[in-house]
Amino acid sequence: MIVRTLDEITGTERDVEPEHKQWRSKRIVLAGDKVGFSVHETVLQPETVNDFWYANHIEAVFVTEGEGELYDKDNDVTYQLKPGSMYLLNGNERHQLRPKTLMRTVCVFNPPVTGREVHDENGVYPLIVED
Repeated sequence: MIVRTLDEITGTERDVEPEHKQWRSKRIVLAGDKVGFSVHETVLQPETVNDFWYANHIEAVFVTEGEGELYDKDNDVTYQLKPGSMYLLNGNERHQLRPKTLMRTVCVFNPPVTGREVHDENGVYPLIVED
Protein backbone atom coordinates (compact mmCIF):
# COMPACT_ATOMS: atom_id res chain seq x y z
CA MET A 1 0.00 0.00 0.00
CA ILE A 2 1.20 3.51 -0.83
CA VAL A 3 0.00 6.55 1.11
CA ARG A 4 1.29 10.02 0.22
CA THR A 5 0.26 13.59 0.92
CA LEU A 6 0.75 16.68 -1.21
CA ASP A 7 2.55 18.26 1.75
CA GLU A 8 5.26 15.60 1.72
CA ILE A 9 5.72 15.94 -2.06
CA THR A 10 6.06 19.75 -1.92
CA GLY A 11 9.65 20.85 -2.50
CA THR A 12 10.87 17.42 -3.66
CA GLU A 13 11.76 16.20 -7.16
CA ARG A 14 8.08 15.16 -7.50
CA ASP A 15 7.11 18.86 -7.30
CA VAL A 16 7.69 20.29 -10.78
CA GLU A 17 7.33 23.93 -11.76
CA PRO A 18 8.80 25.12 -15.06
CA GLU A 19 10.69 28.40 -15.34
CA HIS A 20 7.69 30.19 -16.89
CA LYS A 21 5.68 29.35 -13.70
CA GLN A 22 2.40 29.02 -15.63
CA TRP A 23 1.67 25.69 -13.93
CA ARG A 24 2.93 23.47 -11.14
CA SER A 25 2.59 19.69 -11.03
CA LYS A 26 2.91 17.48 -7.96
CA ARG A 27 3.50 13.91 -9.08
CA ILE A 28 1.69 11.74 -6.56
CA VAL A 29 2.08 8.38 -8.34
CA LEU A 30 4.88 7.74 -10.86
CA ALA A 31 6.06 4.88 -13.05
CA GLY A 32 8.48 3.77 -10.32
CA ASP A 33 5.49 2.89 -8.16
CA LYS A 34 4.76 0.14 -10.72
CA VAL A 35 0.97 0.45 -10.90
CA GLY A 36 0.59 1.12 -14.65
CA PHE A 37 -0.44 4.80 -14.48
CA SER A 38 0.69 8.07 -12.92
CA VAL A 39 -1.36 10.63 -10.97
CA HIS A 40 -0.55 14.32 -10.67
CA GLU A 41 -2.12 17.36 -9.10
CA THR A 42 -1.55 20.22 -11.53
CA VAL A 43 -2.34 23.84 -10.71
CA LEU A 44 -2.52 26.29 -13.62
CA GLN A 45 -2.17 30.04 -13.19
CA PRO A 46 -5.01 32.32 -14.33
CA GLU A 47 -4.91 34.14 -17.67
CA THR A 48 -2.16 31.90 -19.08
CA VAL A 49 -2.05 29.95 -22.34
CA ASN A 50 -0.64 26.42 -22.03
CA ASP A 51 0.03 24.30 -25.11
CA PHE A 52 0.31 20.54 -24.66
CA TRP A 53 0.41 17.49 -26.89
CA TYR A 54 0.82 14.11 -25.22
CA ALA A 55 1.70 12.16 -28.37
CA ASN A 56 3.03 9.24 -26.29
CA HIS A 57 0.49 9.16 -23.45
CA ILE A 58 -3.24 9.09 -22.82
CA GLU A 59 -4.23 11.70 -20.25
CA ALA A 60 -7.43 12.10 -18.26
CA VAL A 61 -7.95 15.37 -16.39
CA PHE A 62 -10.51 16.15 -13.68
CA VAL A 63 -11.02 19.80 -12.69
CA THR A 64 -11.45 20.26 -8.92
CA GLU A 65 -11.17 24.07 -8.71
CA GLY A 66 -11.38 27.07 -11.01
CA GLU A 67 -12.66 27.78 -14.49
CA GLY A 68 -11.15 27.95 -17.93
CA GLU A 69 -11.21 26.72 -21.49
CA LEU A 70 -9.84 23.67 -23.24
CA TYR A 71 -9.11 24.23 -26.91
CA ASP A 72 -8.82 21.08 -29.05
CA LYS A 73 -6.28 22.23 -31.63
CA ASP A 74 -6.79 19.16 -33.82
CA ASN A 75 -10.56 19.61 -34.20
CA ASP A 76 -10.92 23.39 -33.64
CA VAL A 77 -13.36 23.00 -30.75
CA THR A 78 -13.37 24.90 -27.44
CA TYR A 79 -14.83 23.44 -24.23
CA GLN A 80 -15.67 25.32 -21.05
CA LEU A 81 -14.18 23.79 -17.88
CA LYS A 82 -15.30 24.18 -14.27
CA PRO A 83 -15.17 22.05 -11.11
CA GLY A 84 -16.54 18.62 -11.93
CA SER A 85 -15.45 18.75 -15.60
CA MET A 86 -13.36 15.90 -16.98
CA TYR A 87 -11.63 15.55 -20.31
CA LEU A 88 -9.88 12.55 -21.78
CA LEU A 89 -7.24 12.93 -24.49
CA ASN A 90 -7.85 9.45 -25.88
CA GLY A 91 -6.81 10.53 -29.38
CA ASN A 92 -3.55 12.19 -28.30
CA GLU A 93 -5.07 15.54 -29.26
CA ARG A 94 -2.93 18.66 -29.36
CA HIS A 95 -4.62 21.01 -26.93
CA GLN A 96 -4.42 24.33 -25.17
CA LEU A 97 -5.54 25.11 -21.62
CA ARG A 98 -6.58 28.68 -20.90
CA PRO A 99 -7.46 29.11 -17.20
CA LYS A 100 -9.64 32.11 -16.43
CA THR A 101 -9.02 31.65 -12.71
CA LEU A 102 -6.52 29.52 -10.82
CA MET A 103 -7.35 25.96 -11.91
CA ARG A 104 -6.59 22.86 -9.84
CA THR A 105 -6.72 19.53 -11.65
CA VAL A 106 -6.01 15.86 -11.05
CA CYS A 107 -4.33 14.21 -14.05
CA VAL A 108 -3.85 10.52 -14.82
CA PHE A 109 -1.34 9.35 -17.45
CA ASN A 110 -1.02 6.01 -19.21
CA PRO A 111 1.64 4.87 -19.73
CA PRO A 112 2.84 6.37 -16.47
CA VAL A 113 5.37 9.17 -16.49
CA THR A 114 8.62 8.75 -14.60
CA GLY A 115 8.85 12.32 -13.34
CA ARG A 116 11.95 12.99 -15.47
CA GLU A 117 10.03 14.08 -18.57
CA VAL A 118 10.26 17.65 -19.83
CA HIS A 119 7.86 19.11 -22.40
CA ASP A 120 9.55 19.68 -25.76
CA GLU A 121 8.88 22.66 -28.06
CA ASN A 122 5.57 21.02 -29.13
CA GLY A 123 4.39 20.33 -25.56
CA VAL A 124 5.18 16.62 -25.89
CA TYR A 125 6.57 14.41 -23.14
CA PRO A 126 9.04 11.82 -24.43
CA LEU A 127 8.19 8.22 -23.66
CA ILE A 128 10.56 7.13 -20.88
CA VAL A 129 10.10 3.57 -19.66
CA GLU A 130 10.99 2.56 -16.09
CA ASP A 131 12.93 -0.68 -15.73
